[in-house]
Amino acid sequence: MDKEFFTRNRNRLADKLKDESVLLLFAGDAPYKSADEQYPFIPNRNFYYITGIDEKKVIFLMSKINGKLSEGLFIERPDPVMAKWVGATISADEAARKSGIESIEYLDQFKDVIGSILNRNKVENIYLDLERQEIGTSATESQDFAKMIVENYPYIKIKNIYYDIAELRMIKSDEEIQLIRKAIEITNEGINNMMDNTTPGMMEYEIEAYFDFVLKKNGINNRAFETIAGSGINGTVLHYSSNNRRTKDKELILFDLGAQYKYYNADISRTFPVNGKFTNRQKQVYNIVLKANKAVEEAAKPGIRYRELNEIAKEVLAEGCMELGLIEDKDELSGYYFHGVSHYLGLDTHDVGLTDVELKPGMVITNEPGLYIEEEEIGIRIEDDLLITEYGCENLSKDIIKSVEDIETYMNKN
Repeated sequence: MDKEFFTRNRNRLADKLKDESVLLLFAGDAPYKSADEQYPFIPNRNFYYITGIDEKKVIFLMSKINGKLSEGLFIERPDPVMAKWVGATISADEAARKSGIESIEYLDQFKDVIGSILNRNKVENIYLDLERQEIGTSATESQDFAKMIVENYPYIKIKNIYYDIAELRMIKSDEEIQLIRKAIEITNEGINNMMDNTTPGMMEYEIEAYFDFVLKKNGINNRAFETIAGSGINGTVLHYSSNNRRTKDKELILFDLGAQYKYYNADISRTFPVNGKFTNRQKQVYNIVLKANKAVEEAAKPGIRYRELNEIAKEVLAEGCMELGLIEDKDELSGYYFHGVSHYLGLDTHDVGLTDVELKPGMVITNEPGLYIEEEEIGIRIEDDLLITEYGCENLSKDIIKSVEDIETYMNKN
């Protein structure tokens, strides 16, 4: 991704700021795991979307004062000793080249700079990314900064910029779509490698390892999320991720997985028989889920409301469950299907965005109906990634095989 992409994002974000305002975004840091070991660093996705910088501790500042827009980055000052231990931090030249931001200062200057801005100008608003997934989670750097402002500058209003950035991120640019395509392409290669090497009796994690190998072979260090590899009854658990059961002959294994390519994610689910051949019952259930998957894909287009897609999936799944003898009334479907059919996809696997909206061109969403029959140890989910186009949608994962016939032919041939 080149700096022009991030510059465009900042310009669009600047339009959302009121005059006499300051905006701050924080890259974040890697928390400690145990002793002196830290978790791998992952940049705050909103920060990355606006700056293109994936270095820890960096701060972005934008001000709009008297109609004049200014922007700058604060990076760590070079430390030759630490560079010998963990590598050099980003340089001013590199930060400017990646972001397109010309004003680069050091973190130890940040307090003086922000203090001067607040002291010498009539700043009325400070915009921060105040996202909080739930009550009780640890405070973020933005939330701590908001608390400091309230205590020291009570006349300044705190405004949450999170939803404004989320709205920008809902519509993907051509550059973003190309990265998602690449992530899906690698995911497809990984799924084929698993099907090539699956036999009854393997551990779930052994089959998963064939996917991980393909990611590493393609230079990918991060998956979109922890792989779900649920065989038999484990496939009926929506977010099962232990992946430590031994597979058995004549049972299915459900995979929910994805590659992450340059921070953009694929999210694909496929379910296949470990011996390469569906039983009649498995085939019946599978084809109902596939029918729902196709119905959602046909319906996904500009103008349809996001939440309508799940109702379409539920209608098909409920009719199928009645045909299978699992339920007598459509209202009983929740015993076998208990999640939504879609979410946004992009920099985050469950990407940011509003759900009470109509679909628009440029949105990328998942399409993932499923049925989970615990008493029969059958769990099936089929998930594709859809790009909303001007007149309908494009299935970005159309090359990943999913029909009963194609799966059986592929697995038995290989």
